[in-house]
Order: sequence, then C-alpha cells, then structure tokens
Amino acid sequence: MSSQSNISSRSDTSAPAYPEERIRTAQGVAYWAESAGLMEHLLDNQSVDLIMTSPPFGLVRKKEYGNADASDYVDWFRPFARQFARVLKPKGSLVIDIGGAWNAGKPTKSLYHYDLLLTLCKEFDFHLAQEFFWWNPSKLPTPAEWVNVRRIRVKDAVNNIFWLSRTPFPKASNRRVLTPYSKSMEGLLETGYRAKRRPSGHDISKNFSTDNGAAIPPNLIAVANTESNSHYLRYCNEHDLPVHPARFPAVIPEYFVRFLTDRDDLVVDPFAGSCVTGEVAEKLRRRWICSEIEESYLLGAKGRFLRPPSPKQLRLTGVKADSYNIQRPGALWDDSPQTPLPADGGRSRPAKRK
Repeated sequence: MSSQSNISSRSDTSAPAYPEERIRTAQGVAYWAESAGLMEHLLDNQSVDLIMTSPPFGLVRKKEYGNADASDYVDWFRPFARQFARVLKPKGSLVIDIGGAWNAGKPTKSLYHYDLLLTLCKEFDFHLAQEFFWWNPSKLPTPAEWVNVRRIRVKDAVNNIFWLSRTPFPKASNRRVLTPYSKSMEGLLETGYRAKRRPSGHDISKNFSTDNGAAIPPNLIAVANTESNSHYLRYCNEHDLPVHPARFPAVIPEYFVRFLTDRDDLVVDPFAGSCVTGEVAEKLRRRWICSEIEESYLLGAKGRFLRPPSPKQLRLTGVKADSYNIQRPGALWDDSPQTPLPADGGRSRPAKRK
C-alpha cells in the first residue's frame, strides 16, 4: 500500500457499488472500490501470496483522509480481516504497517493496534510470524504537547509492522534482504575470531567468523520518510490532484515483497492510497492488485506508472543508501545539576520562559 486511506463512514462513501478499474499495467490493476467488497467479488479463496498494507491508523484526531476512532478500530477492521483470512494462500503473509495513537488529552498510549493484533491471531487464526519496527529518523518531535511543551515524553518515531501468516511456516527468505556488515564485523573477519563462550552464556563457534558477504538484518527498519520531489508529487501538482498525505516510503513494501514473495506472485494492497505497493510490485515483476476508496488519490497514482521501470529506480544489491545511527543514550549525560522532575508528573503546563 502506500498509506492510510480514507475510511470514514464507509457506508456513506462515494465509491462505486462494484469495483471500477482506474489503473492497469502489465503486472497489475488498481481499483476504485471499497476493499472488503472488492476482495469478496474478485479474489478467489487462497489466491494471494502477500497482503502488504498500511491501513488508516486508529487516531484520536481526525485526518483529511479519514480514519476510524481508536476505540472502534477492531470492529471496523473485522470485515477486512475476514477477507484477508479467506484469500491468503496457506503459505502467504499479511504485513500491516500501523502507527500508535495517544489517548485524548493524556500522555498515555492507546492499545488499539495491540487489540487488533490479538484479534487477528485469536479470532481469525493468524500467527504472528514476527514484529518489525519502522524507525523514521526524520519524524518531527511529536506529540508536541507532551514532548516539546511539557517535556515529559520523548518523540514518537516508530511504527509497528506486524508480519502475520496462516501457518507458522510461511514462505520467506532473509537472504533476500541482507545488509552490509558493520565496521566491527568487518574487523573481526579481517583479524580472525577465537571461538569461545561469551559472558552471556552464548557459545560462539568458529562458524561466526565465516564471511557470508552480508549480515542478517534486525527487525528494526530505519527509513526516513522525506519524499519531496518525486515524479508522483510532480504529476499531482501538474494535474491539480491531491497528494496523499500519509504515504509510506517505497523501501517499506519493497523489503517485504522481496522477503516474502517470488516473481509473478500476487501482492494485494487493500488500502492503496497513492499505490506505492503497486509501483514496487510492478518494478519487482510481481502481479499486484490495489484498492482505494478515494478516487482522487488513484488519479494521482497514475503518475507512478507512466514511465517504464528501470533498474536504476530499484534499490538493487550493491547500491549505496543512507545509513542512520542512533545515539547511545548516555552520550550527553553528566553529573551537572539537573532540572527537577515536575512534582505533578507534567499535569500542569510549565510557565513560559521570559
């Protein structure tokens, strides 16, 4: 998918009663449709290899693209979950990028996305294959009230990505998503490593010093969401079309399309937004189907498919990309006098500095 699409009052939407094509390519098709209905009408049982999506988040504050209230989110999601369980192949996967929400007026987090995860596993018999965390280094320090004003929380810069499956053993290979060795690992490979038991109790064998060419990645994905001058954005501006405000970077769906599917597999994004997942699947030669309830976003998404994909547009093995470092927590700690902690836990706003 590309983002969080409009879901407000689905029964009142202007989407057609039956799915209508808006984009067709050599590999896939994007429909203007309500996605649960599209899946029910067009997708056979056990026909999909990967559902890769970022549904509208359960936010307290309403966004222009629409979103369900966090307290109602699981009930809203059930019709989609029912279709996901039906259309996925036995070895297929469901990957959901979903951000957290803050409780209204309080510096505490909603549990809505964890409620959704438990519902998918307990009610619809999905397995949690693994949880990932997308760290967006460019995320602004929000929520401003608790982070910038009262200084009682740190900025919220990580999304959950839940990888679910119909079986404990979905098809997957981490060899598709390897990362470069760290400098320290490169040093170990150069100077050698003596097999021994570490203080933690782990027995590190001589196999640890085998040079496999790359490292197995962690379940933390560091990708800045900083798109500002893409062909998609220019196309929308040139044609006076709305830019979808909640797109995720193409690296996110590309990671899981590479990790979990083979060429010509079918990838579906039921909350397509600007059709980032479709664009990625097209470039990687996977078949794809996208569904979006707001027609205007699909009209803009056409700009993603007007040019034939070239290898230079892909993050192919060996292409250098930005790397991000997280500062060690104690980098600025010292023994100088500290500002006293607020006695009321930040309940009252601090006085403005003169």
